[in-house]
Amino acid sequence: MENLISQNQLKALPAIYLAKAEEQFETLLATDELDQQLESLSHLAEKFEEALEFSLEAAYAGDASDHAHLFLQRVLYRINRLKFFWYDDLSNYKNESSDYLRTIRQRIEAAWQSWELSQMEFPELDGGAVSDALRRRAEVDVAPAPSRNDMYFRDQMGVCGYRRLLEIASLDGLVEASQLSRTLGGVGNKIHSMMTRLLIEEYGGGRLSRKHSSFFKLMLAELDMNTRPEAYFDTVPWEVLATINHSFLLSERKQLYLRYVGGLLYTEISVPAAFDSYRIAAERLGMSKEARGYWELHIKEDERHGRWMLNDIALPLAEMYPSKAADIVCGYDQQKFMSARAGKATAEAVKRSDNADCVISTRTLASLEVAA
Repeated sequence: MENLISQNQLKALPAIYLAKAEEQFETLLATDELDQQLESLSHLAEKFEEALEFSLEAAYAGDASDHAHLFLQRVLYRINRLKFFWYDDLSNYKNESSDYLRTIRQRIEAAWQSWELSQMEFPELDGGAVSDALRRRAEVDVAPAPSRNDMYFRDQMGVCGYRRLLEIASLDGLVEASQLSRTLGGVGNKIHSMMTRLLIEEYGGGRLSRKHSSFFKLMLAELDMNTRPEAYFDTVPWEVLATINHSFLLSERKQLYLRYVGGLLYTEISVPAAFDSYRIAAERLGMSKEARGYWELHIKEDERHGRWMLNDIALPLAEMYPSKAADIVCGYDQQKFMSARAGKATAEAVKRSDNADCVISTRTLASLEVAA
C-alpha cells in the first residue's frame, strides 16, 4: 500500500512531466544555430518530442488535459513570438528562421486547428446571405446583455481579482504586437487603406503616449505591478494563449485572410461591451482616471472601429469574394467561440484570486484610498 501513488500525485504527474519538457524546449530555443546542433542535442530533442506527442494525443484525441493544452499553447506562443521585434536582446531571435521550430509549429497547428474546427458547426451561406449574416451578428454583439461573468467583473471583483485580470491581459495588452500589421502588404485599395487607418489608431498615430499599450502600462504601475512584457506569462490560461496563437496563424496565411477579417470584426464589435465592465470595476475599486484610460480609450475607439470593420472592410470583401465570403462569417463565429472560452477561463482565474490571499503593498492601498 505504501508504494501506491495517490490520486493527487497521479494528477500532478503530467504537470511535472510537461514542465520539464518545456524547460528542454527553452534550452533548444536558446541554442546557437539550433538546426546545425540538433544531432548533438538529439537526446534533448527526443525527450521534448516525446512530451509533444503525449500532449497532442492528450489534448486533441484523449482526455482534453488542461496540462497538455497549456504546454502546447505555450510552446506555440514562444515560436510565434519570434515574428515580432520587441527591442529586446537581439540574441533572442537567433533561431527565428529555424526549420526545426517551423516543423514543431506546423505539427501543433495541424492537430490543434483540426480539433478547434471540430468544436463548431459553421453555417452554409451563399454570397448574398453573408452580408445579412454579418449585419445580424454585429447588431447582437455590439450591445449584448451582460453575462454572469460580466456582472461579476463589474460588481464583485476585488483588487486581487483585478490584479489577476491585468496579469492575464498584459500578455497582449502591454505590447500590442497587433497581428494586423502582418496583413497590410500588397496593392493599395479602399479596404487596405481602412485597415491601415485602423492600425495607425491602435498605435496612437505614432505618438507613444497615445499608444494603447502605454495606457495599459499606467494601469499596472498604479497597482505596483511589473510592467515588463511577459512578466506574468505563467499566469495566462491556455484558452487565452489559444486566441493569441490563432490570430498569429490567420494573419500569417493569406488564404485565411477572410477568416482573419471575420475574427477581427468580432473583436472590434464586442470589445466595448466587455471593457465597459472592466471600466466600471476599476472605477468602483478606486483606480485613477489615468489608470482607467486603457478601458475608456478602447471603448471609445472600438465602437468606431467596429463600424469601419463591418461597413468598409468585411462587407466590401464579401462582395469582392462571393464564393469565399462565408469564410468571413466562419472567422467571426470561431473568434466569438474562442473569446467566450478565454473569457470564462479568465473569470475563473479572477474568482480564484479574489477567494485567496494576495499581497497588496501599503503604497498601492494608500493610492486607491486617495483616488476613492
